[in-house]
Amino acid sequence: MRNVMSGSAGRVVQASSIGTVHLHNQEPIPVPFQLPPAPRCFVSRQDELAALEGWPLLVISGPGGVGKTSLALRWLHDRHEEFPDGQLYVDLGAHSPDGPIAPEDVLEWFLHAFGMRDVPVSLAARQALFRSVTAGLAFSVLLDNAVSSAQVRPLLPASGTVVVTSRWRLSPLGTDGARFVEVEPLGQRDSVRLLEQLVQDHRLAAEPDAAGELARLCGGLPVALSVVGARLSARPRRSVGRELTELRDDRLPELDEDASVAAVLDLSYVDLPVRQARLYRLCAWLPGTGFGAEPAAAMAGEQVDDVAEALEELVEKNLLTETADNRFRFHDMLRTHARTKADPAIEEGLRRLIEWCVATAVSADLAVMPGRQRIGPAYREAVPMAAGAAEWLELERANLVAAIRCAYDHDWPDLVWQLCEAMWHLFLKGHHYADWVETHRLAIPAARESGNPVAAARLGTRLAMAYLNLGRHDEAVTELDAVLAAGLTDPVSGPSALSLLGRVHLERGDPAAALDCYRRVLEARSGPGRERGVAMARRRIGQALIELGRADEAVVELELAESLLTDPVERARVRTFLARACADAGLHDRARSLLDSASNDLRTSPFDRADALVLLGTLADDHDQAREHYLAALACFHDRADPAAVRVRDLLERHEHRLAADVIPEQPTGEQQRDPR
Repeated sequence: MRNVMSGSAGRVVQASSIGTVHLHNQEPIPVPFQLPPAPRCFVSRQDELAALEGWPLLVISGPGGVGKTSLALRWLHDRHEEFPDGQLYVDLGAHSPDGPIAPEDVLEWFLHAFGMRDVPVSLAARQALFRSVTAGLAFSVLLDNAVSSAQVRPLLPASGTVVVTSRWRLSPLGTDGARFVEVEPLGQRDSVRLLEQLVQDHRLAAEPDAAGELARLCGGLPVALSVVGARLSARPRRSVGRELTELRDDRLPELDEDASVAAVLDLSYVDLPVRQARLYRLCAWLPGTGFGAEPAAAMAGEQVDDVAEALEELVEKNLLTETADNRFRFHDMLRTHARTKADPAIEEGLRRLIEWCVATAVSADLAVMPGRQRIGPAYREAVPMAAGAAEWLELERANLVAAIRCAYDHDWPDLVWQLCEAMWHLFLKGHHYADWVETHRLAIPAARESGNPVAAARLGTRLAMAYLNLGRHDEAVTELDAVLAAGLTDPVSGPSALSLLGRVHLERGDPAAALDCYRRVLEARSGPGRERGVAMARRRIGQALIELGRADEAVVELELAESLLTDPVERARVRTFLARACADAGLHDRARSLLDSASNDLRTSPFDRADALVLLGTLADDHDQAREHYLAALACFHDRADPAAVRVRDLLERHEHRLAADVIPEQPTGEQQRDPR
């Protein structure tokens, strides 16, 4: 995933809460209305607007700067009442310096926007889930700046309206039922009308010949016309003829279309005040397409307030687009133009920017995960973010990944691994596996190169956890073996690697080997002040003993584990395992009592609560009670395609079939219950 700091516009999918939906017993989920603002000035295009009517898949094509996105936004904003279930937006990045976005990344963003917490890994699975989620919805999707039909096709939903913009026609989408709308440059009359809307006075009407020539030099491209219009608007006493003369001074008398547009942009650039010109140059090199005042200030090495004011001026001059409050982006033509302007401070500015990313991510990380052991030097004097830390991390996730990639490309290994360490909460809680794997594969060698083997080992265990969650056991074992082979005395990485190796054995059906690993973890974590680590080790020992059929021993270990914990949710998770052990030992009444208590304490952790409710269903005294528990477990999942939800639904269906046949259901074995995490 790619984007830049402080800005969901352009690459990060961000939901604006205009409405909410309620799914089962979960928190209300904002209905995603993500469209950037409609263009302030818009002329003509009546034929194109009419051509967009009544078609579920629309492809708007035309040259760069011709107004494809403006046309799509105008049409979608005018019809927002037709899409009560949301309006999604993504810039597919056909012309981004970072390259186009992969469809699987876009699907992850879209699924998160619809409240899907755990998103499958493969493109095919995400595509199927997206179609399931969107079936029957009245919503729209704007796929901006597409590079190919292959990029677009996996993003097509089961219902709704899709609008695609591209510099290419994307003819293969015709087999998907697309209607193609080609956008040409504005004619001279409409170009002058757009200038009149921008300038809002009589000057263009007073000098029609000069106005027409100025429009011609802009090539009929709204992006260039907007820049010229902003210049005239800011200079109410300047004549149109003088503007035309300045544009032509020191240039060939006849310019082709590309050279004319470049001349327009050059003229606006050389007329910028020093700070604005510097920001125009530097911000074009931010690693992505969207940004806010804070990262721009870090890049420039200036105060945020001063930079924010200068960015607003660039917006007024139509050299930047403001997509939301304190969110800016370049049109790709303007970014390309800005990058032609040399600045010796680019390298220094990028280093300063990524140092800002590290410092801010560290501050957020301290707020969301207090008490966790860290080793990055930025943590030594950092203070927790005052508010909104988790939201900031999630909003900036793609931006931070882009910063890691940028640091890696510039050979700044110290920044690569430090920023990766600060993003742990995002991966642990959000399960963003593509980013999780990519960042850690860059950060582990970076930590070694920086001379920090402990950091490399800890990051290695985190990468192994991602591989385990993805079912990639061989790759997980490779990472874990590397951590253990390092022979470090680090009290975190070694026991963590052993614990994960135990999980590998458990999932491969070797609970005896898992038990050995967990007992070694217990030995390593024993000691004063390490009660939680001991409790987690004993919980896993209890789990392995259950799988070995040694329920009585499991009960002892799990009781000890619960007694060492203070967090009510963690205690409730242990009680779910303890209930399994009690059920296997024939202590059904105690198991039900434990599960009643656990399900109550796990209301803030719905997936764990579902585990407790499923086990309650298997222990129920009658069919109706079992069915009630299974339904309650199913209601814990707002994503009905979640593999765990599918297992619960299958269990419920089997129960219903048995009930219809008037057959008493058998008690499932411990293996039939999903392993609570």
